Amino acid sequence: MSEPNKYIEDLLSQMTLEEKIDMIHGSAFFHTKGVERLGIPPLMTSDGPMGVRADFEDDRWVNIGTSDDYVTYMPCNSAVASTWNTELAYAFGDVLGEETRGRGKDMILAPGINIKRSPLCGRNFEYMSEDPYLIAEMAAPLIRGIQKHDVSACVKHFACNAQETERLWVDTEVDERTLQEIYYPGFKAALDKGNSYAIMGAYNLLNGEHCCTSKKLMNQVVRGEWNYDGAIVSDWGGVHDTVLAAESEMDLEMDVRPDFEEYFMASPLL
Repeated sequence: MSEPNKYIEDLLSQMTLEEKIDMIHGSAFFHTKGVERLGIPPLMTSDGPMGVRADFEDDRWVNIGTSDDYVTYMPCNSAVASTWNTELAYAFGDVLGEETRGRGKDMILAPGINIKRSPLCGRNFEYMSEDPYLIAEMAAPLIRGIQKHDVSACVKHFACNAQETERLWVDTEVDERTLQEIYYPGFKAALDKGNSYAIMGAYNLLNGEHCCTSKKLMNQVVRGEWNYDGAIVSDWGGVHDTVLAAESEMDLEMDVRPDFEEYFMASPLL
């Protein structure tokens, strides 16, 4: 066993069940709870794809408004992809990663690489393209640029997130060939070539399963077929069942609600 893994196993052996559960769900809108007595800090996250988002209060969607919020206003992912310039994608990630670390964050919730299917999708500005090859070529260097600054990228939203109407409950039905040829390649490249430390599930259902806790997507594809050992994070409010969450390969539940101990991976899991 490697030294880092020995260290991790030693920490785990000292943790209570309550402390372990506290680390796998949000304890504020954008961070988890650490274990202070063992020197484990909270995981600090931030949106987003166009620059590090302003900080909010822990339990209210109120902008704190401190001067350290000042960061570069980055172009949207669509604009970056439209350049077809992989060096520029890396430079974009370089700035985003540096400013994420400068703001004291551990994870930036970017890039967004869902396939664009409809001009009515409210999150199209977050996404790169309708072309899976272009997405794969641009996402990997962008992620490498972010992560050179000791910051985790979190590529999103896996998978088939293409509309805002009923976004938590729409069931997207896609056949296997289309998934393999259109919807998966960008994400696979982000993990394999970009080495993204994290991947985020989508709000929607895919063929009857909510993506964030989908055994097909997370257990079979991401962990099994792609042999990915990084973090799987829910979208904010993308989890709907404690048992399904516990049985899936998802690692961290985040949400938009301030009742943090009532998240599905919090007190109900305990």
